[in-house]
Amino acid sequence: MQMNRRHVLALSGAAAATTLFAPAIRASAAAPFKQPELPYAEEALAPAISARTVGLHYGKHHAGYFKKLNTLVEKTPYADLPLEEVVVRAKKGGDTAIFNNAAQAWNHNLYWQQFKGGYTAPKGEFLKAIESSFGGFDDLKKKMTAEGDNVFGTGWVWLTKDGEKLSIVGMQDAGDPLAEGKKALLGIDVWEHAYYLDYENRRPEHVAAVLGKLVNWEFVGEQFQA
Repeated sequence: MQMNRRHVLALSGAAAATTLFAPAIRASAAAPFKQPELPYAEEALAPAISARTVGLHYGKHHAGYFKKLNTLVEKTPYADLPLEEVVVRAKKGGDTAIFNNAAQAWNHNLYWQQFKGGYTAPKGEFLKAIESSFGGFDDLKKKMTAEGDNVFGTGWVWLTKDGEKLSIVGMQDAGDPLAEGKKALLGIDVWEHAYYLDYENRRPEHVAAVLGKLVNWEFVGEQFQA
């Protein structure tokens, strides 16, 4: 009986040790892709985008794409690639689930960064490119707002660089210019989670507010010249 009891205690101790150290072991295997920190407080974009919308959009939706992507790429060659390359290769390879989550992770990285520093107007060579491509800054905003409304269902409206010209492109679901070999300068999310709490079904109002009150166009101009 004495030996049996010791045996039971030893087994119990081993089980406890396994339970104690298992989380640390799992945590040490770092996920290949990490969601960047939000570059400002959740309330910084209000009233154009409320703190509640930012909290859900960044904390649930954007975080969810990274979590799902890390699960999908585990033990695959994708796990060792930069996020941008995963987007391109998954699109070309027809790996739809990986593309959707990688593209949405990348799309949102740019989305949050383009508001950092607060609203500024375009200037310099970038402003000249806007005038050459669309007629003027107000025309650009009107065309992007209209294109955002034309995207059926969920998706994005993008400002892209095509040579020295600018183009506006609407894409459904996780679509992005990166996967098409084009340079994305600005992306407006027109999935409902990006605006519905604040604007309900008034998508054009949301897009117009983002373009006219939140976008740091100086940042966008830097992407144009990079």
